[in-house]
Amino acid sequence: MSAVEQLHDAVVDGEATEAVAQMERGLQEGIPAEQLLEDGLMAAMRDVGKLFEEGEIFVPEMLVSAHAMKDALELLRPHLVDRDVQASGKVAIGTVKGDLHDIGKNLVAMMLQGSGFEIEDLGVDVYPERFVEAAQNGADVVAMSALLTTTMTNMREVVEAIEQAGLRDQVQIVIGGAPITQTYAQEIGADGYAKTASSAVRLVRSVLGLIAPTDGTATAAP
Repeated sequence: MSAVEQLHDAVVDGEATEAVAQMERGLQEGIPAEQLLEDGLMAAMRDVGKLFEEGEIFVPEMLVSAHAMKDALELLRPHLVDRDVQASGKVAIGTVKGDLHDIGKNLVAMMLQGSGFEIEDLGVDVYPERFVEAAQNGADVVAMSALLTTTMTNMREVVEAIEQAGLRDQVQIVIGGAPITQTYAQEIGADGYAKTASSAVRLVRSVLGLIAPTDGTATAAP
């Protein structure tokens, strides 16, 4: 098997050491950085997302695969810069004010990173002003997470703060988390809602016009 194929399989299987080894092999063999990214890492994370949605794997397995992808990506990153491979877009992601849960947020961030996006991880308990600052600094998408019904209401504050800063037309806003629904996304004026980490990747690609509009669990608000 080629280095790209073995890199893909190592990420899907969550074998970080093997993923790094195959990334090193691919670079030594002169395989273009963009091919290692697209056919190796990004294709692997798409397959991981599909396996999750089909019930073949669960969140722990997704996290292991995402970590393997991240380790291999760190090795590739300098070569992407050297070859001037452009990111698909910049996503600022964080858990909203008052909420300290980060597993879901971290998983979405890693999957987006593996899918070619530049990620600014704002962390947890993020105040509206911080999201506004990220939008001012060039984020194409602001992604918010909340696990609690008591904190999900703070998502509205972020949307309003971005509007008041005059940035609403410059940034797409997507939300997710256990209590979140598409109805709530529409209610607060977000551009879309994703139920799972894999559907979040499709949603971000959709709101940026990189793929056709999504439906189902990843939905762009009208």
